[in-house]
Amino acid sequence: MSAIVSRPEAALLKSDGSRYTWLDLVKNVGDGVRETLLLSGSQPRFEDLAGWEFRGGNTTFISKVLGIRRFAKGFYEGPPRASGPEPFLQGYNVKVVQDADEQPHRLWPSPEAPKRHDYYRVYDASKARRDNWYPNALLLDYGLGGNGLFGAPLRDYLVQVYPDDRDLLLGKAYVALGPLRVPVGFFVLERLRQHEHRG
Repeated sequence: MSAIVSRPEAALLKSDGSRYTWLDLVKNVGDGVRETLLLSGSQPRFEDLAGWEFRGGNTTFISKVLGIRRFAKGFYEGPPRASGPEPFLQGYNVKVVQDADEQPHRLWPSPEAPKRHDYYRVYDASKARRDNWYPNALLLDYGLGGNGLFGAPLRDYLVQVYPDDRDLLLGKAYVALGPLRVPVGFFVLERLRQHEHRG
């Protein structure tokens, strides 16, 4: 593990010396590169997330089969949906049309009234008692999203890939099964648009 944590700067760049893009991270690299970037990433600031929606892409092949390859996530300041660690933000997912990876994201059923669902609480992962595997990340805790008994049992870690780029984020999702945490794959976010949703 120490060899990975002490990664050289070159590992954060493509072979031609350029940075990875949203599309590169969704489809053109392997999970080893994504894991290295997750470990080296920095914790996004609340003020850079609140009031914004980000286009998202899951990286696993099965996400295409299940029709969840493309999505969006939003972040906002609002009343807590459940008690939990502070300080915090709130967040949610948005359904989008499942076009090709290269196509612009189209919120469903419309940009004016998108389907927002599966809320989560956002806080410093290092403050989590159990879900603190990536202390440099924010934790998106669906268990504290007020989604009821049938909400998604997910715990997502989220980092900013490059310290001077607030628009490109990388995440890793786990399914929470009682005390177990099962990794389900990486996802990539890129800033899309501002919003006024408050929960």
